This record gives sequence, C-alpha cells and structure tokens, in this order.
Amino acid sequence: MRALKTYFLRRLLREKILLVVIAALVALTLLSSFSRRAAAFWRTQRSTTVTLREQQLWLKNRASIEAGAQAAVKNLDPARTLDDTRLVGELNALARSHGLRFTNDTPQTERTGQFAVHTVQFNLVKSDWESLKRFYVELSQRSPYVGIEQFSLQADRATPAQLNASLRVSSVELIR
Repeated sequence: MRALKTYFLRRLLREKILLVVIAALVALTLLSSFSRRAAAFWRTQRSTTVTLREQQLWLKNRASIEAGAQAAVKNLDPARTLDDTRLVGELNALARSHGLRFTNDTPQTERTGQFAVHTVQFNLVKSDWESLKRFYVELSQRSPYVGIEQFSLQADRATPAQLNASLRVSSVELIR
C-alpha cells in the first residue's frame, strides 16, 4: 500500500487527476452493477413474498372455497352444462336463428377439480342493432351455464349502419 501511495505522489498533477477520475469511474461502474443486481433481487423477493401470501390466503380459506364449490354444483343442472363442442353449436344455432353472420375461434378449455370452463371468441359481422340486441338478450338468459366475459361493439367501416360485435363467451361443464 505504501508503494502505491509513493507512486501516486510522484506523479504530475494531471496524472493524479486522471488516476482519481479512473478510480471514480471504476467505483461508479461497480456500484451501478451492484444496484441493478440488488434491485432485481429485491423485486424477486417482493414478488415471491406476495405470491406466498396469496397462496397462504387460498390455503387458509380452502374449506370455505370447497364448500362454495360444492354449493355451486348443487345449484347447477349437469344436463344443462355445455362442453366446448356444445358451446360452439349453441352459439352457431343462436346466431343463425337471428340471421347473423359469424366467425368463431377454436374453444379453449381450462379444467379445475369439478369444473371445466370452455371459452370461445365469437365474432358477429355486419349485423343490425336489433338482431344483435335479441342475440345478446337470448344469450344472457342462458346464465349461469353460458356467460359473456368480454363484449366489444363497433360500426362497420364500409357500412356505418351495420355493426361488428366481438364476444368472448364461456361455459361451465361439470366433470364427473
């Protein structure tokens, strides 16, 4: 250490300033790197803590959640629940009965314990307001077996008097 001090003191003033600036830049770079790593660690730690708290809450309320699921199953008629194929068929039949043109995506299925939730994106194109309203009312009457998760409506660009509707529709199926 004494040799470094002697080396530093023998240098010209501009060399001393340059060495101090270089040492400061190295220290700043190391601090910057450390602070990024510390921030990433802190975010990961907070995220993990929040996730663990949420899991603890779910585990703590497990009995009431399962009791609620059992009560919901008792109120549902298994014959009226729809699988993914029946959901698409029901939507197609309902749209045809109101004279609506439509397209739909492939249904997505999410299975949990006693239930399977089927979701499909359903688009009604170039429709009039009254037909869309009747379709919506009739579809909403099929609740709680079929539900609309998302609904967007916009005027058709080519013909502003006609409407395009986009729906994300889901159905519940009881798994036995």
